[in-house]
Amino acid sequence: MKEPYSAGMLNFDPYAKKQPVVGRIVAVLRGRLENRNLNIIEPRSRALKVGEIHELIMTDEREAAPGKVVNRIAYVAFIEIVQGGVVVSKDQVELSDGRRLGTLVGFDETHMPNHENIVIYSDQLMSGEELGLQIGESVVFYKEG
Repeated sequence: MKEPYSAGMLNFDPYAKKQPVVGRIVAVLRGRLENRNLNIIEPRSRALKVGEIHELIMTDEREAAPGKVVNRIAYVAFIEIVQGGVVVSKDQVELSDGRRLGTLVGFDETHMPNHENIVIYSDQLMSGEELGLQIGESVVFYKEG
């Protein structure tokens, strides 16, 4: 069965309301790659459960979207989910102090079932170290509007 968004079955946002998903930084990452070849999966959403650990990766590729390949990346952090829920491409991603990290692009499953790569877009490609991230700092995913 085809994924409903890419099959054109949904021409509306099915998420009327959803709670923010919160992760706590457990590892701050450094480094960039120009040829990462991340395959963003077609499904636009993922349920993230309390206690899971996932990786945040940033890209500055404007065309990054579900079903696309992303090459230019910076490693940001590993987060442990402390408030679970559903995250969806186009969700906003912020730190608990209000600093904006970017917009959720999608997910790469290279390392599954160990962890999901959560890919976010920002026009300023920066690693977690460059951003000055700290262990224990919170990352919040939320639907704008």
